[in-house]
Amino acid sequence: MNPRLAAARALAVVLNGKASLGSSLPPLLDKVDARDRGLAQDLAFGTARWQPRLALLADKLLQKPLADRDIEALLLVGLYQLFYTRIPAHAAISETVGCADKLKKSSAKGLLNAVLRNAQRDGDSIIASLDRDPVLHSAHPRWLQKALKAHWPEHWQAICAANNAHPPLILRVNRRLGSRDAYLGELRSAGFEAEPCTFSRDGIRLLQACDVTSLPGFAEGRLSVQDEAAQLAAELLELAPGQRVLDACCAPGGKTCHLLEVEPAVAGVVAVDLEEKRLVRVRENLKRLNLDAELIAADARALAQWWDGQTFQRILLDAPCSATGVIRRHPDIKLTRQPEDIVALAQLQGELLDALWQTLEVGGILLYATCSTLPTENTEVIAAFLARTADARELTIAGPFGLAQPHGRQLLAQEHGHDGFYYAKLSKIAAC
Repeated sequence: MNPRLAAARALAVVLNGKASLGSSLPPLLDKVDARDRGLAQDLAFGTARWQPRLALLADKLLQKPLADRDIEALLLVGLYQLFYTRIPAHAAISETVGCADKLKKSSAKGLLNAVLRNAQRDGDSIIASLDRDPVLHSAHPRWLQKALKAHWPEHWQAICAANNAHPPLILRVNRRLGSRDAYLGELRSAGFEAEPCTFSRDGIRLLQACDVTSLPGFAEGRLSVQDEAAQLAAELLELAPGQRVLDACCAPGGKTCHLLEVEPAVAGVVAVDLEEKRLVRVRENLKRLNLDAELIAADARALAQWWDGQTFQRILLDAPCSATGVIRRHPDIKLTRQPEDIVALAQLQGELLDALWQTLEVGGILLYATCSTLPTENTEVIAAFLARTADARELTIAGPFGLAQPHGRQLLAQEHGHDGFYYAKLSKIAAC
């Protein structure tokens, strides 16, 4: 399959709101020649990353909006090649237009050819005419750009720049099998440039991306891929031997594994996620790292479906969220998230807190986490929970990372550092 066609077909599914690139692209990559898969992936993710800007340009070039998602996706892929790659313009245009035949939409070839050639000729002047539009500069959908500016007036431009950058490759060293310093030395001896992360004692940043399976000890479970911000959860939980631990909304299992690496002597970890298919990756990660946890497929809010009545001393609630802190890793979030999603997610987050609080032992700690940068899902959710929960008290999260909020602590995405993340730490006190 032509890599442009694969990218456009994957993007069309996303534009239709039916899937993410993470699910729509892999089956199509299997049909692309091995030497072209990297190009197909770059075209899909790169087009999604710059889609808000490319869509503005397309609107100026078109007499009326396209009603066909396949052709819209193909046009965006063509524009991405013209403005963000080194592919020669004639090749980008001819190859992209030719994909219309494969889609059995040959009637669109004339339109695609004309629009792409106009973009090649007049693109710079059109972009100049849009210079005052913040969507052009932020490359974020208008609603999200406005939300970030309103909530983070001093930081929103840096957040957008970090979201538009290629994400760094961050590793987590399995401290059960060796120290970070020792593994750093091993990496450097093997020719990999790397440096320790600033805030996580187990984190390493590779200065050049690579196939992680080629790194020393990967197959033996000596390291995992996990962003530095996510690695902070295990330390914030204050784990100790003999504790019973719940990891709610656990997939894909990175934090589940890290909990077991940090404190091997816990009494056990129960890991819950909504569907069995989401637990497949959790099982794979546990197996590679030679770790064990009890996995349960259930809605964490429906305690009768999964909870045995035994309380937990520690709970990690990695709540479903807008994922606006990890846009650089999942740029199709720009295409799929809508403002109304945020209110619905905040409602779900509150319901999860209310349900799981019942399973926490008095004196225990619940760590609430999201990969969102929007206070609606973070400090506001915690404020509402504390207001309605008499036996909850907030614990201060001190440390050199992030920004203290009215409740909890917010990490904003850093261009060469960690993702955007939020933590709030709660303890259950005896009822009056």
